[in-house]
Amino acid sequence: MELKNTKATANVSVFHSLDWFTIILYLLLVTAGAISIYAASYDFDHASMFSFEEFSGKQFMWIGLGLILGLSILLLDYRIYEAYAYPIYGIVILLLLLTIFIAPDVKGSRSWIVLGPVSLQPAEFGKFATALALGKLFSSYNFALNANKTNYYRALMIIFMPIILILLQKETGSALVYFSLIFVLYREGMSGLVLFSVLCAVVYFVVAVKFADPLILGIPMGEFTVLLIISLIFCCMLLFYCRDIIIARNVIFFFAIYGIVVTVLSFCGITLNGIIFFLSMLGVGIIYVAIAMLRHPVQKFLTTIAFACIGILFLFSVNYAFNNVLQPHQQNRIKVTLGIVEDLRGVGYNVNQSKIAIGSGGIIGKGFLNGTQTKLKYVPEQHTDFIYCTIGEEEGFIGAVGVLVLFTIFILRILHIAERQRTAFGRVYAYCVVSYMIFHLGINIGMVLGLCPVIGIPLPFFSYGGSSLWGFTILIFILLRIDASRKERRD
Repeated sequence: MELKNTKATANVSVFHSLDWFTIILYLLLVTAGAISIYAASYDFDHASMFSFEEFSGKQFMWIGLGLILGLSILLLDYRIYEAYAYPIYGIVILLLLLTIFIAPDVKGSRSWIVLGPVSLQPAEFGKFATALALGKLFSSYNFALNANKTNYYRALMIIFMPIILILLQKETGSALVYFSLIFVLYREGMSGLVLFSVLCAVVYFVVAVKFADPLILGIPMGEFTVLLIISLIFCCMLLFYCRDIIIARNVIFFFAIYGIVVTVLSFCGITLNGIIFFLSMLGVGIIYVAIAMLRHPVQKFLTTIAFACIGILFLFSVNYAFNNVLQPHQQNRIKVTLGIVEDLRGVGYNVNQSKIAIGSGGIIGKGFLNGTQTKLKYVPEQHTDFIYCTIGEEEGFIGAVGVLVLFTIFILRILHIAERQRTAFGRVYAYCVVSYMIFHLGINIGMVLGLCPVIGIPLPFFSYGGSSLWGFTILIFILLRIDASRKERRD
């Protein structure tokens, strides 16, 4: 009898301690998502939003089942999620591995397990399992990310295991989501130089590919620009990271004189090779810094030199990676996104029609169920990956911004929950949820607006599909259960 009373008290405490504001936001998002799916797939033969013949009716079914799943998660003891984090992660990893061999080929991807009339994508469930495993790792006794390199390797192994398996399923978009967990590592002590390196890599790649044709000093304008950026970053790191004004001043002075001399020679008709110009300039600067650092703390200067050298090597690998590693359809999507080519009837068709739909909505939109682009099926996948264009067309700028505001409030609320956690497990798990949400939101909106390549990233709670909805529902409700346990432990 006493045990039953304890369980009953615990359950009452859970619902009393829940963050109901987050639940209300969740319900608003999933309801708005189902209505948007109805608007995107509506035709005049089936008028009922709740009919199973409509995508919206099926989505409402997924929402109902998701709420039951969420309730079940809340009723479980919060200790289960930390205690069984590694076994859950292991089971999901095995499922991802099994998917490679048993999943049918769907548009070149083997990422969907078919169970009768239902298809599930295990990659969506790998998100919460990876988040639990990372939280468990960081909550280990005396664990600190910067304590030794082994801790980095353990964290990266947890992140990259699902990435590798999902890539083997040929589902690039779902695999890229897991790279967002780099923000979790940054929150837990990883150097900001890593994030800066990632940003530089993206900039180098985009510039090198975008401006591959125009020539400056006999080399592509893209390579010239990236080498110039690397030179500027090298000088800035000496000045602001190494904080050595004298060395930075000497290097900047040398680069300036060297550049002026080359510019004068080029105006005099002397042809110079841009690669030789930059490599010789940077080479002299690096050698000077290497000699000068013998009288200074070595680590920061070595990091600066390594940053420049790795940047140069990365630049020269871009063309090979773009032409030999990426698939032709991936190359075309990147070229269309960067405006290198226009393929309005091929790869660029979806994005072009999506932008037309959003633009036609104006400020206030055409009204619910009045979107002509939607009704005439001009935008493929408009109820899944391109659901946002339906919102833009029918609800206009106001509705599109309203959805973004709702997502922003939701993300900020999760950040608030993350920062009030009393354990590393809860904090790390919460930041994993935030990272997934920001990545999905940013990339999906970017795809629809033509700012990012189309890589098949759904809009959370809005895009049609049970796997995505359930995956995010599990993420959110586990977080809510962990958060509710704060008051249980205090009481």
